[in-house]
Amino acid sequence: MRVKDLPKHERPRERLMASGATALADRELLAVLLGSGFRGSSAMDLAAQVIEHCGDLDGLARAEPHRLLAVPGVGPAKAARVAAAFHLVRRAQAEPEPARIANTSDLAMVVAPLLHGHTRERLVVVVCDVRGAVLRRVVLTEGGSDHTTVPVRDIITVVLTAGGAGFGMAHNHPSGCLDASDADAAATAQLAEAAETVGLRFLDHLIVTDTGWRRVRF
Repeated sequence: MRVKDLPKHERPRERLMASGATALADRELLAVLLGSGFRGSSAMDLAAQVIEHCGDLDGLARAEPHRLLAVPGVGPAKAARVAAAFHLVRRAQAEPEPARIANTSDLAMVVAPLLHGHTRERLVVVVCDVRGAVLRRVVLTEGGSDHTTVPVRDIITVVLTAGGAGFGMAHNHPSGCLDASDADAAATAQLAEAAETVGLRFLDHLIVTDTGWRRVRF
């Protein structure tokens, strides 16, 4: 039976979108990647043949594209698609572990490269997952030599869009002064309240200079 003849809720692609990749068997995931079958064989039949040809999933992951061409129904486009997918996985696994923020000093180290040496005030937001791993660092605003805005709504939006569970932020003082202004404290309090409202963990707000940093207390 062709995949498109299956009830919609049983098709691999639709199940993946509805329930996630973990709900699919190996051959179903590969069928989604292959996209189509060949001469009376469905995409799932073809996926099963490809896995059998390579011995197992580990063999498939290490297979060169030309080896996959030996399976009837697998042309250059399908072979390249499968090889590229597994190579992307290997690249991702080779990436260094993301920075983790366990305390305020960690936050200061993460934001410093984006703030040191700048003559205009910048606001940096760091988004983290539930374990403190950094998901994203972004320069959200850049103002004058002694002022930049703290857009609370934009900050919360950035964190939620990135799928974060928590966040910290920092801005630089090009003058070298580590003292927080009343506006800094008020904006920090407002942001902490907004974070609590939407269920996010607010890590800290720092003032950073080229020689040091200090927490903004509110």
